[in-house]
Amino acid sequence: MSAHLLLVLPLLVPLCGAIVCLLFWRLERWQALVSGFTQITWLGSTIFLLKRIITDKAISTQIGSWSAPFGITLVADTFSALVLLAAALVGLAVFLFSVYGLDKSRQRYGYFPLMLFLQVGVGGVCLTGDLFNLYVWFEVILICCFALLSLGGTKPQLEGALKYVTINFIASGLLLTGIGVVYSLFGALNLAELALIVREGTHLNLPLLSMASVFFLTGFGIKAAIFPMFFWLPASYHTSPIAISAFIAGLITKVGIYTLIRLFTLVFITDQTFMMPLMAILSGATMVVGVIGAAAQNDFRRILSFHIISQIGYMLMGLAIYTPLAIAGSIFFIIHNILVKTNLFLVSGVVAQYHRTFQLPRLGGVYLQQPFIALLFFVSALSLAGTPPLSGFWGKFMLAKAGFEAGNYLLVTTSLGVSLVTLFSMTKIWNEVFWKSKPRKPSTSILLTQSDRLRIALLYVPVVFLLCCILAIGVYAGPLIELAMRASQDLLHIETYTDTVLGKAR
Repeated sequence: MSAHLLLVLPLLVPLCGAIVCLLFWRLERWQALVSGFTQITWLGSTIFLLKRIITDKAISTQIGSWSAPFGITLVADTFSALVLLAAALVGLAVFLFSVYGLDKSRQRYGYFPLMLFLQVGVGGVCLTGDLFNLYVWFEVILICCFALLSLGGTKPQLEGALKYVTINFIASGLLLTGIGVVYSLFGALNLAELALIVREGTHLNLPLLSMASVFFLTGFGIKAAIFPMFFWLPASYHTSPIAISAFIAGLITKVGIYTLIRLFTLVFITDQTFMMPLMAILSGATMVVGVIGAAAQNDFRRILSFHIISQIGYMLMGLAIYTPLAIAGSIFFIIHNILVKTNLFLVSGVVAQYHRTFQLPRLGGVYLQQPFIALLFFVSALSLAGTPPLSGFWGKFMLAKAGFEAGNYLLVTTSLGVSLVTLFSMTKIWNEVFWKSKPRKPSTSILLTQSDRLRIALLYVPVVFLLCCILAIGVYAGPLIELAMRASQDLLHIETYTDTVLGKAR
């Protein structure tokens, strides 16, 4: 299969699927069939892309007849291929959950095409080779997330969606400003060309380049929910149905971190004496504030939302340490967290289908009534907390080892302490939802028909699917660690990336 086709398919497949879904407006069954076929095809395209990357390290193509660095560049390396594969896995799982776990009215009026358009945006961010198109793809993500978060029109949803879109519009303005500064400095936006210009260092205006890096750190920091720019996330992600919030919460903030790692290893490398200590401070603060916020909540989804913030701190930790092992740890942790966080949201959705609430005081006795979902939560929660030999342990182990080797003992100590508090907050959910006795006078009377029970039983399928993926990268962590190390080396030694994109253009 040609490189051009492999790079276009992750964009073309969900785009065509979304357009076909629009042709079946109000016909949710047909939309579901089209969406299901699209999700499987998208997953297949990302698998083929990763297989090609394992052989060739990186591939690129130009859209239209313009050669790099002037045309629209699509490029994939190990890092982008891994993130795309994780996105496709959770996309398929969330689709399976939404077929029986999302109300028909939302399915009928735009859920399936919006999800597919959102996946187009994710694919664009991972594959784009220039800064302006990176901005455009993030705007596609912003529009789709706003539409999905407000789909249904309930008051809490609209309130959460408005908070989300307002703060992210501010982030977009900062990104556009940063792009303007970079273009005024270099007259270029192609990432490979920028990487070479910065490393040549001829007539480099360091103060302006540092200012541009701050714009990008702030803009993508908001989108990734880094401290102190995280407050919009727990106010937004818990207001929508689980089929929507699971995908957005599990993936979109990680796309922001993906972009930070990409830019601060390719372009913004000149002021590490200031930027790396700043990132270390932001990383530690993000971990601590997120996990403290989680420990203080009494809503299943809000606890998980605050944990997103805390886990983002670990991903930023690798970039702050800035060694091959540290960045590989961040990459491993991103893939792990996309899968685990999505799965925990889906587990909370299954529990809510049985008990009609996410409030911890109103839940209880789930372990006795639905022991299998309790087991699924237990394994996923231990993985999130970093219990060996599950996937979260390997990511945290790589980051801790890299931190000790770099002498960053305070940040490593903070990360280990946050892991203990994470385990505490997961224990809180376990005690309140699964272990304690069910309240004697529940606020609502819950009567499930046989068809309801069958429908809810089918919701276990995507949860089990993701749990198998989590167990696979935990028990058989070696291949993913090897790919993460390779991705890290390619990020820090840019020759593969620049040669693939520019070829003889330089």
